[in-house]
Amino acid sequence: MNLTSDRVRSIGWISALVVCGAMTVGLTLRVNAVKSQVHDAEKRMVWVQRDIDFLETEFQTRSNQQALRQLNDLEFGYKAPVAAQYIEGERQLAALGMPAGPGAPAPIRYANAEAPAGEGGGSLLAMVSPVAGATAAALPGAVTGAEREGRDPEREALARDAAALGKRLAHIEVAEAAKQ
Repeated sequence: MNLTSDRVRSIGWISALVVCGAMTVGLTLRVNAVKSQVHDAEKRMVWVQRDIDFLETEFQTRSNQQALRQLNDLEFGYKAPVAAQYIEGERQLAALGMPAGPGAPAPIRYANAEAPAGEGGGSLLAMVSPVAGATAAALPGAVTGAEREGRDPEREALARDAAALGKRLAHIEVAEAAKQ
């Protein structure tokens, strides 16, 4: 085998390039491994920061709860409900009630809108009982128009005024310009 100096140089350069390529590949793998470790460390740092934030919030919440408990004990004296405070049903609730004593305020009554005296039956639709199938005026105990009259003259005057206003507002007048 005859090796000339040119061939030795070529083999030397090729071997140097192979060694440099191998070192480059090794160095690239090492750099990627270090990058992966840095990335993992950053992820752990984010998780630790989240844990720290959670623990700070928990600490502040508990310290606020302690401050509120101390304020409650000092100022208000509220207690948590116990099982003996709850009632079992309507009968036990009714047993707690007492009859109205002397000087007690009158019970709250709900307003009753009556139909105006000028209109015979009702305003728009007659109220029909779903059980009896009759109108509200035909049911026993219903207040009729004759019974309603004579109760309060001021109220009747207001009802007449409201009926007249309703008729005026319900009437539509067409403008002259719209006709042409």
